[in-house]
Amino acid sequence: MRTVAIINQKGGCGKTTTSINLAACLARLGHKTLLVDMDPQGHCAIGLAVPEEQIERTVYDALIEERDGKIARIDQIVWQIASDFDLAPSNLKLAAFEQVFSGRPGREDRLATALGAVKNNYEWCIVDCPPSVGLITFNALRAADEVIVPVETGYFSLHGLGKMMETLEVLKDKCNKEVVIRVLPTLYDTRTKLAREVLSELRAKFRDYLMVSTVNFNTKLKEAASFGQPITEYDPGSRGYKDFVNLARELMGARPMEIEPVIAEKLSRPAELVQRAKQLSQLTNYQFGRTSVAPAAQPATMNAGTATAAATLAAPTAVAQHVMAAPVPAPAKTTAQKIEEFYGVKQLGEEVIFSVRFADAKRVLIAGDFNNWTPEVTPMTRLQTSGGWTMSLPLRPGRYRYRFIVDGKWVTDPHNKYVETNQFGELNNIVEVK
Repeated sequence: MRTVAIINQKGGCGKTTTSINLAACLARLGHKTLLVDMDPQGHCAIGLAVPEEQIERTVYDALIEERDGKIARIDQIVWQIASDFDLAPSNLKLAAFEQVFSGRPGREDRLATALGAVKNNYEWCIVDCPPSVGLITFNALRAADEVIVPVETGYFSLHGLGKMMETLEVLKDKCNKEVVIRVLPTLYDTRTKLAREVLSELRAKFRDYLMVSTVNFNTKLKEAASFGQPITEYDPGSRGYKDFVNLARELMGARPMEIEPVIAEKLSRPAELVQRAKQLSQLTNYQFGRTSVAPAAQPATMNAGTATAAATLAAPTAVAQHVMAAPVPAPAKTTAQKIEEFYGVKQLGEEVIFSVRFADAKRVLIAGDFNNWTPEVTPMTRLQTSGGWTMSLPLRPGRYRYRFIVDGKWVTDPHNKYVETNQFGELNNIVEVK
């Protein structure tokens, strides 16, 4: 189980929002995830619509010793929020933890001991910490493998980050263990000059700590919290959802929001400009001319009147049949043409078949509007002989965006020329199902 502590002594920087939605996105990607609320304010339970009056046992009961009261295990206090997503809630009782355990040996390892009992039940544990650096936060640091420091892209946050990082480095040395510390920019508003300057300053001063992912300012995240839902349930199409999915992917080892060319070799600057011009040309073609999925070979569908008229026009007279010249055979297709026709997107009845060729790939996934951009649920099947990959999906009529994930890298479909730019400046492929 990988344990990630969300720590910052400054309030209002998005710690709880990050904790809730990161845990929800990890669960949505198929990873069994535990969210542990170590903040006595208990905002994780509030943000996930857990009724406060119905919470009988909290994380405090899993931290205490026998002399302090009845002990509970973590698996006895959790609430199941969604599939693969559990919450260990907190309340004001946790505020007494530092006073109760003051001067006791082993007080800094209480959380690590409690989590050790369930480490085989989960793949990820996200720990939401209070806006202070005390015994509770030190417990989270002792239990964690990694630390994420959310930083609002504002002046005061930037000013306090240096001291926060120094404090964390001191605490890390006292832990006697290797803990990876990362900085996550949050509440980033691209419209303001200050936010852009603060992000630039973060990149300059904290390059070794800064994550690639950025959580943009998005009202949907606030709305989701007010409705007691993670962003995965409230609005999977929002910018906030994409930001937290990218954060989850980055923690899992995949680099988010990166344009990966299909061509393996590095392009020269002129060749890069030519390729970009072709992509923009494809985008223009799509925007000014809508097209549908190329259907697989099948009999044409016509009504009775159309069929009769077509038969009348097509059927020659007996005399004409004798004098008509034999049809000229079509030129034979090359192997390259046959291969190109095989790959792409084709509709066969109610099924849409995606076929693509990545000869050297070890794993290919597909993500799009049809699966809430969750690639793990739609791995493609490898065609052993040709180096191709295929996937058949039952899709309702409509317009869908999609991309492939090839060995962890997001790429466009090289066999589908219809594309549109997304909010990250990359290209999504377009498919229309009739």
